[in-house]
Amino acid sequence: MENKNTMSALDAQLEAQKIAFAPVIFQVVQAMRKFGILTLLDRHKEGLTLEDIANKSGVSSYGIKILLESAYSASVVLKNEDKYVLGKIGYFLENDKMIKVNMDFNHFVNYKGLYDLDKSIKEEKAVGLQVFGNWDTIYPYLDTLPSEAKRAWFNFDHYYSDTAFGDAIKRLKTFNPKKILDIGGNTGKFSIRFAQNSEDTHVTILDLPEQVTMAKNNIEKSKLEDRIDFHPLDILNHDKPIPKGFDIIWMSQFIDCFSETDAIKILTRVRESMDENSRLCILEPLWDKQRFEASSYAIINTSPYFTAMANGCSKMFNSWDLFDYIAKAGLTVEESFDNLGSTHTMVKCKI
Repeated sequence: MENKNTMSALDAQLEAQKIAFAPVIFQVVQAMRKFGILTLLDRHKEGLTLEDIANKSGVSSYGIKILLESAYSASVVLKNEDKYVLGKIGYFLENDKMIKVNMDFNHFVNYKGLYDLDKSIKEEKAVGLQVFGNWDTIYPYLDTLPSEAKRAWFNFDHYYSDTAFGDAIKRLKTFNPKKILDIGGNTGKFSIRFAQNSEDTHVTILDLPEQVTMAKNNIEKSKLEDRIDFHPLDILNHDKPIPKGFDIIWMSQFIDCFSETDAIKILTRVRESMDENSRLCILEPLWDKQRFEASSYAIINTSPYFTAMANGCSKMFNSWDLFDYIAKAGLTVEESFDNLGSTHTMVKCKI
């Protein structure tokens, strides 16, 4: 990422002001999305007057003026005489799928809970999660989140992994696996896609009982019950062994959901389940391996979600932390593949 130390004092002061008012700008843009104002301006490239926007959106002139002036200060919209047009920033807020997914995730899942980020850091507990329920972690309760939060959470989770699954599956198929253990299989998306792309491979999903129930429903809908089965397990019960006999143990966006201590213990138990022919394949969006600074920025700033909302103790990885955990678990990195999908790296490990 670019070193910002060459920034002038005035530019630095402006950037500091942007941080001070970032929650305001975020909610202004979110309101403009909700009222369809960004969509209106995107459709009317010639621009619209304040009155036009008020009439077409059904929002009062007062409300539109508040939103447009704030958006103008952030270059989301530009002004051309008496008309407002969408700026480049506004264009991406309206049209970039990653940004829209991130906006929804932060609005519906994180916004209220992040108020307690400081408490979450001090207590190493997801204090912000209390906005949804009296829960220690979010994972067993994903299916019971309010509908908008549930949709935003799964859209966020799946957006990043889904773009990488095609490339990852091509790599995995070159290893000719007969049996795959999908640890943290969540809704079963990866297992379904792999089974649909490889008729000779049997997949077992290992996850919390609550997640297995969701996955089973999706497997049944896909009519893959004969090729995908299940191993319900709380992975944090470190007295329970990982089942043996798999060619590939697969973890997609999974090991980043745990503290360093638990992650190393989990990887150690995985190593104990492996033989010399087994391989552990970890798929993660590593922030230091990104092609674009925008992706790196988004991944780094997902970590506070883990602190305040997910579990209070985990974070998104950079490559050196992940490789350190792997080494401490007694595993060796055999090879790694960057730029799978839009953001991901696959790390292949052996004993």
